[in-house]
Amino acid sequence: MNTPIRTPDVPAHEEFMDAKAAVARLQDLYATASKFLSESFSDAILNGQPDARIRAFYPEIRFTTTSYAKTDSRLSFGHVAEPGTYSTTVTRPNLFEHYLIQQIGLLITNHGVPVSIGVSSTEMPVHFAVANDANVSVPQDGSLDFTLRDSFDVPDLATTHDSIVNGNEFHYPDGSRPLAPFTAQRVDYSLARLSHYTATAAEHFQNHVLFTNYQFYVEEFEAYARQVLADPNSGYSSFVGTGNIEITEPTSPLPVPAKLPQMPTYHLKRKGGGGITLVNIGVGPSNAKTATDHIAVLRPHAWLMVGHCAGLRNSQRLGDYVLAHAYLREDHVLDDDLPVWVPIPALAEIQIALETAVANVTELEGFELKRIMRTGTVATIDNRNWELREHSGPVQRLSQSRAIALDMESATIAANGFRFRVPYGTLLCVSDKPLHGELKLPGMASDFYKTQVASHLRIGIQAMEILREMPLGRIHSRKLRSFEETAFL
Repeated sequence: MNTPIRTPDVPAHEEFMDAKAAVARLQDLYATASKFLSESFSDAILNGQPDARIRAFYPEIRFTTTSYAKTDSRLSFGHVAEPGTYSTTVTRPNLFEHYLIQQIGLLITNHGVPVSIGVSSTEMPVHFAVANDANVSVPQDGSLDFTLRDSFDVPDLATTHDSIVNGNEFHYPDGSRPLAPFTAQRVDYSLARLSHYTATAAEHFQNHVLFTNYQFYVEEFEAYARQVLADPNSGYSSFVGTGNIEITEPTSPLPVPAKLPQMPTYHLKRKGGGGITLVNIGVGPSNAKTATDHIAVLRPHAWLMVGHCAGLRNSQRLGDYVLAHAYLREDHVLDDDLPVWVPIPALAEIQIALETAVANVTELEGFELKRIMRTGTVATIDNRNWELREHSGPVQRLSQSRAIALDMESATIAANGFRFRVPYGTLLCVSDKPLHGELKLPGMASDFYKTQVASHLRIGIQAMEILREMPLGRIHSRKLRSFEETAFL
């Protein structure tokens, strides 16, 4: 006997030539589906297992073109490569409203044909609908008197994947090609993980993300935030700390939670998401991959690593800066997704912004910058105690690669930026020189080192502010796009 299925009433697919109207329909469809699931779940908690299977579907965008479009060849996004049908499921359209209006608008403008908005055939897991409804109280595991998946759809790994961004020639079951880099379930999965790891809501994340591996930068970031909040002309509106505590006044307290999350995250907010987010990812390539895997679904405009590294040249001093022009990947965490033979290029716009910021903050220019900064290859390794191994092998590889610094996160962040089409860059500060007897030990920090570390975060912030003023089409370089790309960033 087949179990009856109960679904919400929704309108049929409708075509739109107006991006705002299309997104409004996406919002209505999503709200209807998530509300239906939340209310049905609440009813099941009170009254027991439903007498039918409860099911709702993600909304989708569909787009069909029969001709090749003559588009602006300078842009790496906003158009499809060839005629065909393209689609993508959508979640949280309120959160992605600006992004969706922008991307749909470009698609309509560049091809002159409408988008079709309606419900997809992809079920919305009850977990994700309930997680976004503050009015629903989720019972503890095991307290329900029925098995949840017998009555509701649950997360499905078959639709939670990176096949699109990994270039696996992905097609949807109906034959349509992907319109966006992530499926709705993949986005929902990452939004849930972000909340868990950072203890801040996705709504607070800004378009420019700084990663660090040192708590000192968090303290500097808060100090800078309070400084700009005191300036009514700064353009920054608020500062959000761990636990979603938001302040708008520079003197307001910002309590530190008794238990910090794995990756404490802070947001200096600006209208339109133009502010800066700082994530303390801690130590290691695994953390770097985890953070970037999930932040990527927010489609940030750029992310940068500003952390500490080991200097590999005798001419370097503690506190010198390293601007990565290339990456030696010995982190291994991305080997299955992005083979090590794939080159990770430096992005000109990012490099110029970082070098300009170093010059502005240090007041050194041109040839004089070489006194405190080197450019070259940064090696990333997965063994924090690599110094304890037999040296001839690692040191020979580092020398052959012309590496000037070594850390545990930068190449991972750059490689995932390349993989997810998020502009990336690295500016590190030398904190030890293990090949030359200067290990990271207490009391070794010089005044020069302390001064440079204090300036380091300001350089990262200023680089982001330079990037913010660039046109989006210039930052999102064509060199990050493969042969077959999605129309959406």
